[in-house]
Amino acid sequence: MVILVLGIALWWGAHLFKRLAPRPRAGLGNAGIGLVALAVFAAVGLMVWGFRTADYVELWSPPRFLTHVNNLLMVLALYLAVAGVVRAKAGIGMRHPQLTAFKTWAVAHLLVNGDLASVLLFGGLLAWAVVTVIVINRAGPRGPRRTWGGARAEVGAGVGTLVALALIGWIHNLLGYWPFG
Repeated sequence: MVILVLGIALWWGAHLFKRLAPRPRAGLGNAGIGLVALAVFAAVGLMVWGFRTADYVELWSPPRFLTHVNNLLMVLALYLAVAGVVRAKAGIGMRHPQLTAFKTWAVAHLLVNGDLASVLLFGGLLAWAVVTVIVINRAGPRGPRRTWGGARAEVGAGVGTLVALALIGWIHNLLGYWPFG
């Protein structure tokens, strides 16, 4: 579990470094982008390694119907993530579509995983996303509202969601987790 917790802590630190220590981050210049990216990749690696090697400690046993709730929340999370990029209406209508998608993803995974490693991983990342929204909102007012990308953006959000869902399902299957109930 130590490796998992180190990965989560590195994720928090890498993502919040710019917000909590703007002068040191600015002092790194363009090299800072690479260092933060390296730290994020290392964090993901540590989280995957720590999660896959953690002892299974059951905290609760989720009912099977929550798999379907998880899948619906995942479709919503993926849609919000894609909509924010392609400028679909849902993406331009909220301040933090990707962070909202991330929080939805974390909650969905907490619903279907009742073991300690899952609670640490998904709960820790959910807490990070909540704190990040708070930090960003306190930093200043919302910037200029983005413009709608039109019908093409809506179609792109739908297609992107389905492609992402298929890809994530395929990766989960490769890892030994059939996500579709």
